[in-house]
Amino acid sequence: MDRIFKALGDPARRRLLDSLRARDGQTLTQLEDQLDMTRFGVMKHLKVLEDAHLVVPRKVGRFKYHYLNALPLQEMADRWIDPFLQPQAKALSRLKTHLETQTMTKPDFVMETFIACTHDALWDALTRAELIGRYHFACESVTGDMTAPGDTTDYTFPHGGHMLSNRVIAIEPKTRIEMEFLPNWGEDKTPSRCVYLVTHGASGMKLTVEHYDLPTAQAGVKEGWARFASGLKTWLETGRAHRFAPEMAQ
Repeated sequence: MDRIFKALGDPARRRLLDSLRARDGQTLTQLEDQLDMTRFGVMKHLKVLEDAHLVVPRKVGRFKYHYLNALPLQEMADRWIDPFLQPQAKALSRLKTHLETQTMTKPDFVMETFIACTHDALWDALTRAELIGRYHFACESVTGDMTAPGDTTDYTFPHGGHMLSNRVIAIEPKTRIEMEFLPNWGEDKTPSRCVYLVTHGASGMKLTVEHYDLPTAQAGVKEGWARFASGLKTWLETGRAHRFAPEMAQ
């Protein structure tokens, strides 16, 4: 938490976050052009943001792209801000983020979260349909485990409508799952691709979510991932289910 407050305390770093919020996945050169400072100075600010897990870098070929990881900010708001806000103020301050279509060679969206749990517990929670249904923000009925390429997991809304399917493209046990993301809501049902990366941290597990080829019309998926990760983290760390459902669904 201290690193987050330190990272937010500098106006240049806040400008970098604003820039990534407006257009995710920028290179160092693109960010440098927006600040009146040396390349080395921008690199130092990005390092502080990365240490606070507010920015996630991804290298593709010769270029390194930087992504806003808003989940730590959401967790800080839940802990320190939301309890003091009235519902009207919450409505005025709610973040509205719109994704822009990027090239297919890099993710359109990257999110990281850290969870105090065992490796096996996190992997099971990501791959077993019965467990996904315990913490998913919108679906209690989930069918189909993810254990091998071709496996499909189906998500069903409480009212019975089909929300989403994830079909496994490739899987490395306890390390990586690449899936086809098949939405069944809204007018644009264009398939995209998402990846789970599971790694050990110093005091727990790290889950990284990457989403590729995400259509602009499906920008709400970004908030959905934050709700998904928050429910997963709460359930694994406390043993109690809490669905971070959208306001209209509460």
